[in-house]
Amino acid sequence: MTSTRSALEADWLGACRRAVRGLDQMLAAAPTIAERAAETGSRGRGGDRTLEIDQGAETVVLSELDRLRDEGFRFAAFSEERGEVDYGDSQVKVIIDPIDGSLNAKRGIPHHALSIAVADGPTMADVEFAFVYDFGPREEWWARRGDGAVLDGTPLDPSLGERRGPDGRIEVVGIESADPRWVAASAEPLAATAYRLRALGTIAATLCQVAAGRFDAMLSLRRARGVDSAAGQLIVREAGGFVSFPSCPEPLAAPLDAAPSSPVVAARSIETLHRLEAIAA
Repeated sequence: MTSTRSALEADWLGACRRAVRGLDQMLAAAPTIAERAAETGSRGRGGDRTLEIDQGAETVVLSELDRLRDEGFRFAAFSEERGEVDYGDSQVKVIIDPIDGSLNAKRGIPHHALSIAVADGPTMADVEFAFVYDFGPREEWWARRGDGAVLDGTPLDPSLGERRGPDGRIEVVGIESADPRWVAASAEPLAATAYRLRALGTIAATLCQVAAGRFDAMLSLRRARGVDSAAGQLIVREAGGFVSFPSCPEPLAAPLDAAPSSPVVAARSIETLHRLEAIAA
């Protein structure tokens, strides 16, 4: 059996890329809304109704983890639908959201993403490797802790700042959990902070927009699940941005699981991060 160290050093990028190819084939085989809206009749560990495409996507990803196990690597996986899957060593954790943005995938809306994070501990601070693939623009994002972040083979610029108008408001903020009731409750402080809002419908992809400097910042308007943000938050931090989970005792103390634990906030500056933390709280 391999050690924890060698499990962290497995070819996670290769496994993720193979999973993307499998998911591409699976989604292509169910191109219509009617096919993608079919439900299994059960609920995932995150509480949502499980779509057949969710279940199929999870099977594709877990087959790649089976392959790594067969190569001798040991770890534990946690997926949005199935929960924990024991691959022999709980010290290394693989956090999977097979389709972040399932509603988008179901309705044919472009942004929906595969999100995979590998960690050596139980919280966001412990994530070592992160991978997000957005099937809409077909963009591949990944990062290793301490080595920077990459978009489609090109390193992201950690020196990117934010864009502000003369009155100090930032130009673009991404919002998630975009239930109109939550948006209405936060409308006044958001109007005082930003010129424009954008809602993609996937936390993983929205975090990546902050990493690239396309969005100046983002926040979720209610508590988010760890599986949604585990990968994206490392990509932001490795791209020079800032992330916090303001309901937790430390900024990166949110657990890597499917329970809603805290809003997630990300920004290109620490000043904007703190301003949005007050709105998310």
